Amino acid sequence: MTNRRKWTKARSTRPPDGRVRQSQVVSTFGPGSMLDLLNDAVLVGGLDFWRLKGQGEVVNEPRLLEIVEPLYHRNKWPLSKEAPFRKPPAGDEREPTESCGIQVYEFPRWFVCQNPHCRTLVRANSLERVNQEYRHRCAGVDAKPERCVPVRFVAACPRGHLSDIDWTWWMHERKPCDAPQLKLEEGVSGDFSDIEVVCSTCGKRRRLIDMTHKEQQDFCEGERPWLGLEARERCGEKQRLLVRTASNGYFAQTTSAITIPEPESLRRKVQSAWSILQSATAETLPAFRTIAQVQAALGSASNAEVLAAITAEREHTPEAVPEIRTAEWLQFLAQPQEKPGEMPRDRTEVFWARRIARPQGLPSLVERVVLARRLREVQAQVGFTRLEPLSKDLQGRYDLDVALAPMSLHRDWVPVTEMQGEGMLLVLDEPQVHAWEMSEPVLRREEVLRAGYERWKQGSGSKLPFPGVRLYLLHSLAHLVMTEVALECGYPASSIRERLYCAPHSDAVPMAGILLMTGTTGAEGTLGGLVEEGRRLGQHLARALEDARLCSNDPVCAHHEPTGRDDRDLEGAACHGCLFLPECSCERFNQYLDRALVVPTLGHEDVAFLKTPWT
Repeated sequence: MTNRRKWTKARSTRPPDGRVRQSQVVSTFGPGSMLDLLNDAVLVGGLDFWRLKGQGEVVNEPRLLEIVEPLYHRNKWPLSKEAPFRKPPAGDEREPTESCGIQVYEFPRWFVCQNPHCRTLVRANSLERVNQEYRHRCAGVDAKPERCVPVRFVAACPRGHLSDIDWTWWMHERKPCDAPQLKLEEGVSGDFSDIEVVCSTCGKRRRLIDMTHKEQQDFCEGERPWLGLEARERCGEKQRLLVRTASNGYFAQTTSAITIPEPESLRRKVQSAWSILQSATAETLPAFRTIAQVQAALGSASNAEVLAAITAEREHTPEAVPEIRTAEWLQFLAQPQEKPGEMPRDRTEVFWARRIARPQGLPSLVERVVLARRLREVQAQVGFTRLEPLSKDLQGRYDLDVALAPMSLHRDWVPVTEMQGEGMLLVLDEPQVHAWEMSEPVLRREEVLRAGYERWKQGSGSKLPFPGVRLYLLHSLAHLVMTEVALECGYPASSIRERLYCAPHSDAVPMAGILLMTGTTGAEGTLGGLVEEGRRLGQHLARALEDARLCSNDPVCAHHEPTGRDDRDLEGAACHGCLFLPECSCERFNQYLDRALVVPTLGHEDVAFLKTPWT
């Protein structure tokens, strides 16, 4: 997928220096992300540097546009009305050229000599390029050119800006030095306090940990190298030290929609015969309904309903449509009971689901299980952040008041990927969920989680309200079930993803469900392993309850609360030993988790939703 800038059209054309899957370009390695190739460290170029064949492969998903369009309008970015979604370009490995694939920018431009007696810190333009590697001539007449590697540290700001550290300027604290010669000395621990930069010319030494102190941080200059070398903008944030391979160096902001069959509304049926019905009244409508075209369009709708639709069309009243996840939820719940031997009719069906008979051993807290043999999910990347991820609301929308780092200066489309796969939906019993969340112990626990959320909200700038304890329950339960199912269905945990359906009891359509799904790009589906595990969901829940009672990090994990003493203001009892999953599986970046809300946990036995094992 990722192509460098230097190729020749010779017979022995070498393959691209890097390969990335299309799905990764819309998540982990999107525009503005840092990527390590075999011999280089690079920055993935923005959409202006993507080389599409023609207009690229256009993807249609109107429901996803409902989320993406307001966000782009708020940030004053152009968005095409005809083709807003396109797939990333597919590189040609047999004949790689600059006109095919994604261009990348060499970043960072500072390198460290790997000679243990040298360790010189030097810019790339002062090095030799030998066999696709940078070489440094160390001091000494007979010294051979030594291999250099990119420096591990760069500077970033919360607005997504990224730049090289001006090591000479920082080292000498903005004071000139004649012919500076810098070296990077790293201790055995690798901690910032154990790393020093030394100038051989003036003898000055400075520890890297000084760069983490707020009073010594420089103001960001607004550099956006993934958009071009001249794409700077004003920025008033302080720059922060960032390890370029750290997980907080890039948070792709993605949103998605599942393709569901949309029933044609009465309003659309009226529009199909508008040339006749535009002049209809209460007196003339019965006569108009005798016309074959009108009769076929309106069906059995009553005259009152038809007149209301005609009035709305005349007044150009916006048609009320459910939110994106609410529409999916209603579609899942409307599926009929499964019949023996029933399968999708053909491969053109992109949504096929059935409600199954209650699995053996399933607790009463679970109302039903819906198995989906065919699912199509379209995922779009709308921007990205660094240092801190942005939070989405319960419908998957981002806060419009928070600015995202742009992926392009001139393109009017958004990169998307299509996932064809399968899934299973676990629907919790709404009355029991509401009774649980209104109990006194859970209300007290909710206040603790709310206080942590408010502290995080002050630092992040988000204006979204507290999502509620229901989200913590669903998210934690999803992670526990995913871990158990991955051991049985044949898929690794990183290939199973969650989709949370959560809405409070006070909403017109309350939701409490978990969709676990898996899929691949460029294929028609998967092999049914995840679907079949839905028939044994009772066993998986029982094992999840037993395994989650005790974490390998207890009692530290069980007693953790979002008190502000660490950077985990959005988690309760949760850690890598019990709830955390690969980030590609989690739509909330391993946040909004609390094991105590699902199973009895040390010190919090009274707030668990699943309190007793079952057979």
